[in-house]
Amino acid sequence: MIRRRTLLTAAPSLALGMGLLGRGALAAPAALTSDTTLMPRTGKGPRIVICGGGWGGLSSARHLRDQLPDAEVIVLERNPIFWSCPMSNKWLIDVVDTAFLTHDMLAPANNHGYRLVQCEVTGFERDKKIVRTSKGNVDYDFLILAGGIRNAYDAWFGDDHEAAEYTRTHFPSAYIANAEHLKLKNMLRDFKGGTIVMTLPPPPHRCPPSPYERACVMAWHFKVNNIPAKILILDPKPGIAPISAGYRAAFEELYPDIITHVPNARVRELDPWNKRIMTEAGDFDFDEAVIMPPHQASEMLFHADLIGKDENGNPTGWADMDQRLFHANADDSVYIVGDSMGAISPHFGHYPKSAHVANYIAKIVARNIGQRVRDEEVVAELPDNLCYMLVNGDPREAISVEFTYEVGADGLVHQNQIDIDVRTPDLLEEDFVWVNGMFDDFLR
Repeated sequence: MIRRRTLLTAAPSLALGMGLLGRGALAAPAALTSDTTLMPRTGKGPRIVICGGGWGGLSSARHLRDQLPDAEVIVLERNPIFWSCPMSNKWLIDVVDTAFLTHDMLAPANNHGYRLVQCEVTGFERDKKIVRTSKGNVDYDFLILAGGIRNAYDAWFGDDHEAAEYTRTHFPSAYIANAEHLKLKNMLRDFKGGTIVMTLPPPPHRCPPSPYERACVMAWHFKVNNIPAKILILDPKPGIAPISAGYRAAFEELYPDIITHVPNARVRELDPWNKRIMTEAGDFDFDEAVIMPPHQASEMLFHADLIGKDENGNPTGWADMDQRLFHANADDSVYIVGDSMGAISPHFGHYPKSAHVANYIAKIVARNIGQRVRDEEVVAELPDNLCYMLVNGDPREAISVEFTYEVGADGLVHQNQIDIDVRTPDLLEEDFVWVNGMFDDFLR
């Protein structure tokens, strides 16, 4: 047993760091600046830094430790807890509770042997292989960017930050893990009646079927509580997609007096103060709103200068990356995992920006980095995707969509989509099996 006296004698630097300078005296904590070197290297293996502790980032960390037991794996994440956006629509109507969505991130870090640092990522020096953070600089041999997506309000408002911030705080999208989910749930609970507009981001965007699921669970709440509400889904696409027949049946059979789907409703202008939205399908006034702006790759991809360009030289808003090996085209020591990923194939564009794909790509990238470190052949692999969506609260029924991928004779990736349009309780049970399997994979 190490007694307190022994500990203080053996580690005077620790005592100073803790402010134990004398009876009753406390030292000021060491100042952390942008020049501070955070976590000098301790191991002999490569150092792999992961920016982002969501589905893709934590999955990468867990599987890298399996692939490379000697590697030093560090996750940089700004949030103190893990919040699962998957299943959060069900949380809006209490099908799951908050404890089901929130998870301790320190436990998996300790269980699997990687380091978790709560901080803001502030910049990159890729030529020096350094990540700048709010707590100092971290160097790396390989870097994984798993920051998810950003809400691109500037696509609508340009430099009008006041309008963007007013929209975000009053009509939040609740599409990124933060306090916006609670704001949306409180709005749903307190709403007494009127018109709610829900804007969908233009493709590609995070979890394509989830806004329709959100409309369904909100409509179910209004229906069972006899709240005179109307939900207008302003969809920039020409039709419901994916799971088009399943959602159309839910809208028409379960919520015909509540949900109206408006296709080709790309936003032209939004006046959040006067609660009016102008679209290519018409202009609409509203009492409340769920405003989902266009999506782009997370800010860190822009800071790392890894955003792609289209044939006209304009930024795509998504990572410029190898379509099969998932590293940046400009820097093969940097990998992109999850929603920030760029287009994969001209046949279908992007992989679905879903939690399932983030987890799957994270495992592929972990294997590929392991192969590189061991000087083995790097094998390109393909993911799959699976999404379940709740459309009825009583009985609790879901629909789902599956995606599989294969390399065609043209050498390009092709996508196969299977919509399961018939709503059943069995699909909801499968959803819980799926999500608990995912949590077991990287959170427990």
